[in-house]
Amino acid sequence: MCGRFAQQRPASELAQIFDAEPLVADPGDHFNVAPTNEAMVVVEKEGRRAVTSYRWGLIPHWAEDRSIGQRMINARAETLATSGAFRDSFRRRRCLVPVDAFYEWRREGGLRLPHAIRREDGQPLALAGLWSGWRDPETAEVVRTFTIVTTRSNELVASIHDRMPVVIPPDAWGRWLDPEAGDVAELNGLLVPAEPSGLVLYPVSRRVNNVRNDERELLEPLAG
Repeated sequence: MCGRFAQQRPASELAQIFDAEPLVADPGDHFNVAPTNEAMVVVEKEGRRAVTSYRWGLIPHWAEDRSIGQRMINARAETLATSGAFRDSFRRRRCLVPVDAFYEWRREGGLRLPHAIRREDGQPLALAGLWSGWRDPETAEVVRTFTIVTTRSNELVASIHDRMPVVIPPDAWGRWLDPEAGDVAELNGLLVPAEPSGLVLYPVSRRVNNVRNDERELLEPLAG
């Protein structure tokens, strides 16, 4: 599962990293992005790659109202091709969710203890995502939303949780984003746990548990 992440880089820097055009002027400095928040994603349409902002929690195009998005923050890699909520997006509307870290929790008695997982070299992780456009039947507003694809945990993350986001390596960014790349077997080959080498995991402040907290210190290792 992935229920919270950090995006500290501005859209302009992400655009350089992903060789994309920045369509939003997001300054970054988001250290506790939560479901239903707007967040930056990388998408490709008609050969044009862009950094834009969509709402976290996918609303399928056939949904009667937007409330379903609150339950669609993650999509299991094992069932993308057959899920009524995700299969259309899996075929044609894939995105990358650039994060500086994602959070997972270890349960200890009645406590939920947050941990950050990030790249050791400080570069962003490109999480596999799917996106969708949904038209509000009352206002005709088009709402664009996304979900994060998860798989079984690697050896590092398995110490605290049995699921983790799929991380797309740089040499596969183009394949994942290309809406014409419809080979399900090839796409499924990308939906595997990330190698633990190069990743670090460490405990952080329980202030992460409250979505109202969003300061830089949330990403710092817990003292002691």
